[in-house]
Amino acid sequence: MTDKAPTSQHPLRLSTVILPYRRWREGARDAWVRAEELGFHTGYTYDHLSWRVPFRDGPWFGAVPTLTAAAGVTQRLRLGTLVTSPNFRHPVTLAKELISLDDLSDGRITLGIGAGGTGFDATALAHSEQEAWTPRERADRFAEFVALLDRLLTEDTVSSDGTFYSAGGAQNIPGCVQRPRLPFAVAATGPRGLKLAARHGQAWVTTGDPKLFETGTPEQSLQAIRGQVEKLTAACDAIDRDVAELDKILLTGFTPERGRPLESVDAFVDFAGTHRDLGFTEIVVHWPIPDTAFAADQKVFEAIATEALAQLG
Repeated sequence: MTDKAPTSQHPLRLSTVILPYRRWREGARDAWVRAEELGFHTGYTYDHLSWRVPFRDGPWFGAVPTLTAAAGVTQRLRLGTLVTSPNFRHPVTLAKELISLDDLSDGRITLGIGAGGTGFDATALAHSEQEAWTPRERADRFAEFVALLDRLLTEDTVSSDGTFYSAGGAQNIPGCVQRPRLPFAVAATGPRGLKLAARHGQAWVTTGDPKLFETGTPEQSLQAIRGQVEKLTAACDAIDRDVAELDKILLTGFTPERGRPLESVDAFVDFAGTHRDLGFTEIVVHWPIPDTAFAADQKVFEAIATEALAQLG
């Protein structure tokens, strides 16, 4: 394990998450178009069937159709999920949708993928008395899910008999526009997930340490994230992979700073620079949503998008 987090060899990028809670013609389309105009590197969306309060009992649209529509109104903006999980996905059908989406966007898709959690849509496909999977079950399923999805997106025909997921002569012609397949951004903090990121990922995603969200300090958060980067480095070292090959993505809004980095350009520059020094190559901010945890001044948000990276040098 390294004593110090590796310094990024890549320029820092700024991306955004646009939550799919608005109708396309009532603001959603405009946000995706504006994200490209502002120069964001990637526009992501959550891949859930529903999400937490205040969105739990309101409108919420599907990720793949949303990204398909976004591909049609943008030309340069990369698009992706942050994140997809096995909670309600199967590798065979997901692979077909991703190949189609990669084609429609002319190779602009990144698949953010994680093991999933216990809330919201974790039991949406279960019978009424079934409980959400345990952490071990989620990890077992995730490992099999990612490995099979990797094959489905790189091989023309795949047959596989798994414990949780199988494929019987699944055909995936013509494959992805991006070769050998579209990139995986693997969300993980535990040892098994970090091994998956090291083996299958082109990027790694973290939201920080969730245990510090309510009562931790920014300094404790930085130390925890530094430890995650060191563990990712160790996972890469174990398979003789250079950790610098992986982009390192921080999804903001879930560390003790919460929304404070979006209060001003200077505040964001300080926050982003500190995490860049830990080796991060991409910072992701939520598109402002009034009266929620993701509220922010739209003018300040747009100033951050257009000015912050230049100040970081």
